Amino acid sequence: MIRYLGSTKNLVGCVGGLVGLALYLTGVVGPVWPLVVVALYAVGALLAPPERVRLVPVDAVTEAGRVRAELDALVASVRDRASRMPESTVDSVHRIAAILADLLAEPARLAADPELRHTVLRLARTDLPLSVQTYLNLPWWFAVKRRSTGEPSAGEELVAQLDLLETEAHRVAEQVYARDVTRQADHTRYLRERDER
Repeated sequence: MIRYLGSTKNLVGCVGGLVGLALYLTGVVGPVWPLVVVALYAVGALLAPPERVRLVPVDAVTEAGRVRAELDALVASVRDRASRMPESTVDSVHRIAAILADLLAEPARLAADPELRHTVLRLARTDLPLSVQTYLNLPWWFAVKRRSTGEPSAGEELVAQLDLLETEAHRVAEQVYARDVTRQADHTRYLRERDER
């Protein structure tokens, strides 16, 4: 209610109501002036533009901390169930989580690039957990069994998914750190040129 009092709709409606009151005071409308005031208020309130939506940005540091905690929990869960996981997948999950955690360690950089932020959060909150959880939800005997149709087993699918996710995580990290690598290469070039003088 208090928010509505300062809204554009209320303010335009009040102006309409004041116009109705001015019409009464100038003698344009007679004894029906209260209805005219209410009608002009309603017309003004209905025709006024709606309030602008202001999205409250999530604090980048808090969000990055939460996502890193989720990654740590996922890695711990995978380690606890290592006997159920195909060989090498525990290490793959750990490597992918480490890359993502490094990217999340710089929340200001993520906040400055919405596409990068979306990609990192999708990898950390959706893609990696979904691959692991889908596999772990299967009975162990079914997960390792090769299907009669000759298609890969669920374990082989998990290995393939983790390879793809690791490749994507490396690609994103290369994009993020490309400027730093270039700066380092420039510095090396500068030091060599200085040494040759």
